[in-house]
Amino acid sequence: MASHQIVLTASMIGVIAVAAASAIGMMRQRVRAEETIARLQLENADLKAQADRAEALIDAEDQLTVCWSKAGEPPVVFGGLGNRSGAPKSRAEFLAFGTWLEPESASRLDNRLTHLRERGTTFHLELAARSGTYVEAIGQVAGGRPYVRFRDLTAERVAFADLKDRHRRLEGILSTLRSLFDAMPNPAWLRNEEGALIWVNRAYARAVDAAGDAAVVAGQLELLDKAGRQSIAKLREQSSEAATRLPVVVAGERRTYDVIDVAADDGQAGIAIDVTALERAQAELRRTNDFHARTLDQLATAVAIFGPDKRLQFYNAAYRGLFGLEAVFLEGAPDDGAVLDQLRAQRKLPEQADWRGWKRDMLSAYTSIEAKEHWWHLPDGQTLRVIANPHPQGGVTYVYENVTERLELEKRHNALVRVQGETLDHLSEGVAVFGSDGRLRLFNPAFLSLWRIPTGGLGERAHIAEVVRMCEASHRDPETWNGLKLCVTGLADNRVRLGGRMERIDGTVIDYTAVPLPDGATLITFVNVTDTVNVERALMERNDALQEADTIKTDFVGLVSYELRSPLTNIIGFAHLLSDPRIGTLNDKQRDYAGHIMSSSQALMAIVDDILDLATFDAGIMQLQLGDVDIAGTVDAAVRGLEDRISGAHLRILTDVPADVGAFVADEKRVRQILFNLLSNAIRFSNDGGAVTISARREADRVLLMVIDEGAGIPQDQLRSVFDRFYARRQGPNRGGAGLGLSIVKSFVELHGGSVVIDSTEGVGTTVICRFPARPDERVINLQPSLADPSVGGRLAH
Repeated sequence: MASHQIVLTASMIGVIAVAAASAIGMMRQRVRAEETIARLQLENADLKAQADRAEALIDAEDQLTVCWSKAGEPPVVFGGLGNRSGAPKSRAEFLAFGTWLEPESASRLDNRLTHLRERGTTFHLELAARSGTYVEAIGQVAGGRPYVRFRDLTAERVAFADLKDRHRRLEGILSTLRSLFDAMPNPAWLRNEEGALIWVNRAYARAVDAAGDAAVVAGQLELLDKAGRQSIAKLREQSSEAATRLPVVVAGERRTYDVIDVAADDGQAGIAIDVTALERAQAELRRTNDFHARTLDQLATAVAIFGPDKRLQFYNAAYRGLFGLEAVFLEGAPDDGAVLDQLRAQRKLPEQADWRGWKRDMLSAYTSIEAKEHWWHLPDGQTLRVIANPHPQGGVTYVYENVTERLELEKRHNALVRVQGETLDHLSEGVAVFGSDGRLRLFNPAFLSLWRIPTGGLGERAHIAEVVRMCEASHRDPETWNGLKLCVTGLADNRVRLGGRMERIDGTVIDYTAVPLPDGATLITFVNVTDTVNVERALMERNDALQEADTIKTDFVGLVSYELRSPLTNIIGFAHLLSDPRIGTLNDKQRDYAGHIMSSSQALMAIVDDILDLATFDAGIMQLQLGDVDIAGTVDAAVRGLEDRISGAHLRILTDVPADVGAFVADEKRVRQILFNLLSNAIRFSNDGGAVTISARREADRVLLMVIDEGAGIPQDQLRSVFDRFYARRQGPNRGGAGLGLSIVKSFVELHGGSVVIDSTEGVGTTVICRFPARPDERVINLQPSLADPSVGGRLAH
């Protein structure tokens, strides 16, 4: 029992101890629980505040998040989408995605949600709502819980779509521009902020002889030299755009480029435009304008050019001279109205009753399309043809043509045409003019009468073939008419004059001449020369008869001369024998007779010799023995040969030969014979006690031999006949010889290539001047005939 009590007591004590311990533990646990509750309440408050803040932030971002905790539990939805998204506000309606999303979008979202909750596969979708808006859905896993964040993309998508469209357009524009720049022949380039090349076109690469744009960028190959780049940099200091003209060497050729370089914040861009051809064209245009200005300045036609502002831009010297305007006034570029007022003040314009209307009409050329022509009849009598030609780009060019002389010439031409018409109509020669087309342009009545063509028989502009057909009725000669037709209608390069003679059956003789005219026409004249031909034929017959008579006379003289020479030689020989004392002694009378026989025979022999010389000269076989002739010696020899005749005539012979007269090339024998004949002639016609002068002179390349006497002279009516053969004149008691001396002189002088002049005054004396060339030219020497000519030899022998 005790043990039971003990056990019970022990148990009670244990229970009490346990209870006490439990009470103490419970009290401590309660304290800790209260502390924990307080702490948890604080944490809960903090978490709630954080959750409120997070929800506020989520709401502020216009997004909605759906989070799933456990399977079977409804998801937690917090946040919200704006009204613009088109999503429903209710949680249940929102989670019914098929009600507010497009079917395709709702199906894709459900599929992705299944993979997210079952496998944790994240996703990022753009969903289209039925309202036409867009929602972004991003599915992720955080803390083992899947969630999906929905965000309204309508505004961003619109902005993105706009940016994308702009980007696409800019990309297209950039691509087009690059293609354009690549296709351009002008080099273009882009640089970055540091000035390094980042892109060039194909023309740039070709200009620097690079394989392509990549090679240019890699090698930083510069098109412009250092001086050109420095010039552009200096220009860019004043402005972001630099434009200048620079010389550039391209493919070894120096060319000129207009370089435009633009600087921006992100870099630079430039283009070089080849203006070499433009510069050359501009230079050529300037030269052409200068040339045209100089050309217009040389024109006799006045020219004035006014610009679109109606001010004078150019005028030539003829314009200033025509109107007498001062250069200071013209250089001030006056307007057209002021010029007209100035001209009116100087009375250089036509008098007008309505000046303003006339001036307004003149200035209307600036608004006209076609050129206008005016005729100005000035008060000073001049007439101007004024052409106002409007320029397509504005302005007017005035051309002032002074037609005063032209009108006067037209007036004179019309009068001349009428005079020529009257003249042709009254000509006795037949005239016909054919055009280059072979048709008759002009003819006169004499042409119709000559060819017996009735008036009106030739139609208007009849062809040459028809005219020939009518003329052949009077004279049928196909060869002649074909020649005339060919001359009129031929296409020869060199048109020549054609002439000839026709003898018609009726005895009419017609001379025709076809003359080509400068305008391509042909003038044909027909002259009736029947009477002339008849007279000519009669004269020719008479001339033939005279020539035959002259030939007979010459042959007779030659024959007689040769036949006389032999008997004369015998007579002279026998006279010498009779005079020789060795043959026998003669008394005075016989000696006197023998002397007369000797002198008469010698005179007759001289005449025969002269006749033979003339016959030889006429036969053309006389040959000069040319050599150096001493002038002084020849003159002296001629004087000595006539000493006996000079002393018998009681004359004085005076010689005037300078010591330096020298020599000349001639036939000495013939020169001595010339002087002998001239002195003999002078002695014959000189008075007793008179004087005969023989002189010699040099004139340049000629030698003059002169014989002057103081005789009776020669009458003027006989001067032309003194050189005729067998012309013998009687002067006082003196009688001429056979009349051959001066003829021989003239023949021998001319044979040397010289000339003879005779000057005589009756009662005073006679002067004969022979001019010889110092040396006969080759033509005279070569024309000397040969004695070996058989025809000439035969005639002389006869």
